[in-house]
Amino acid sequence: MTKKIAFLFPGQGSQAVGMLNAFKSNSATASLYTTTALEAQQALGQDLAALIEQGPAESLNLTTNTQPAMLMADVLVLRAWLAAGGSAPDLVAGHSLGEYAALVAAGVFSFSEGLGLVRIRAQAMQEAVPVGQGGMAAILGLTDEQVIQACQQACANGEVAEAVNFNAPSQVVIAGSAQGVKAACEAAKALGAKRALELPVSAPFHSSLMKPASVKLATALANTNFNSPAVPVYNNIDVAVESDPARIRDALVRQAYGPVRWVETVEAMTAAGATLFVECGPGKVLAGLVKRISDVPVVNIFDPDSIQAVLAVE
Repeated sequence: MTKKIAFLFPGQGSQAVGMLNAFKSNSATASLYTTTALEAQQALGQDLAALIEQGPAESLNLTTNTQPAMLMADVLVLRAWLAAGGSAPDLVAGHSLGEYAALVAAGVFSFSEGLGLVRIRAQAMQEAVPVGQGGMAAILGLTDEQVIQACQQACANGEVAEAVNFNAPSQVVIAGSAQGVKAACEAAKALGAKRALELPVSAPFHSSLMKPASVKLATALANTNFNSPAVPVYNNIDVAVESDPARIRDALVRQAYGPVRWVETVEAMTAAGATLFVECGPGKVLAGLVKRISDVPVVNIFDPDSIQAVLAVE
């Protein structure tokens, strides 16, 4: 059986102060770390590496910093994997913001260009809904249809509540206006949800309230050169593999205010013949989701030691 490695890139929520320190201190990856950090500094006019190394967490967790920081982390891990002799990915996908790392991995645009795009994306998203007026929540223990029903009930009074991240069976994230999300949580509990947990985020990502952000993002995307991907990239919004740069841009615009269809994405990559999923970046969120969706093995690479451990058995 031919091996087919599917790389998955995590997004916002997996960041942590010091998450790349092992690459800086490891003799085999130190120069790669320095090069990547310098690229980020030149692209953004900000010492992003210092923020990731030292924090404070409050600054790293600001959306405008988190999004480029996670892109830097995902790309550095991929570069370290390839430099250590790891196989290039055969299929790629990213969760929300992670889709930009997947597109860098597929050669659609450069790391520097990706940093510029995610900084604009983050700023536009934060400006679209003032802090405190939007929210998100994780609903556990209901079907997708039940979560959608709870959101519809919450919208009866003119509020906004939408299912925006279909992460795993019985795990859906909702987003919308602050009151809409609260009402949807109550409706979900009434329908039998095991948990309805409001999330500490600064904006209702992937909801229709993000449409103003998509306008600014569309302009930035139109002004960025896109190449056809070197490997299949499964997008969040359509669970589709696109080769036309115009269609890739369009999918990214709609991704800003549309749902992340992660269950279907993992299912599609499994159906395409993936024999190993590799979560490429900090945290283990995606690996946990994959285990609930697919029988294909999944591993994490997030520091030099984990890369060597996976290579030893690849």
